[in-house]
Amino acid sequence: IDMIISGGVNVYPAEIEGVIGGHPDVLDVAVIGIPNEEFGEEVKALVVADGSADNDDLATRLMVLCRESLAGIKVPRSIEFRESLPRTGTGKLQKRLLREPFWSGYDRRI
Repeated sequence: IDMIISGGVNVYPAEIEGVIGGHPDVLDVAVIGIPNEEFGEEVKALVVADGSADNDDLATRLMVLCRESLAGIKVPRSIEFRESLPRTGTGKLQKRLLREPFWSGYDRRI
């Protein structure tokens, strides 16, 4: 099961992806856990936008949407925009590839 542990709380990315992915300006989304010294992991959203809105404006709107829809620990600490997200031939997100750069140098299995 895809899970982020932040401050001892289990956070399930699928719930957050459902909220962000439901926004009409979002084409694709992946939510991952990245290192956080205080909490162990923090929530980060990687978003592919349709280009109809300014990324800064869209990030603000997505954060508001998350705050209205999710418990505080589940709200992404950051949103990063990407051109695309890596997927397998069957369409499954390759989250390991997305997490690896953030965890380089950390003693943690991803």
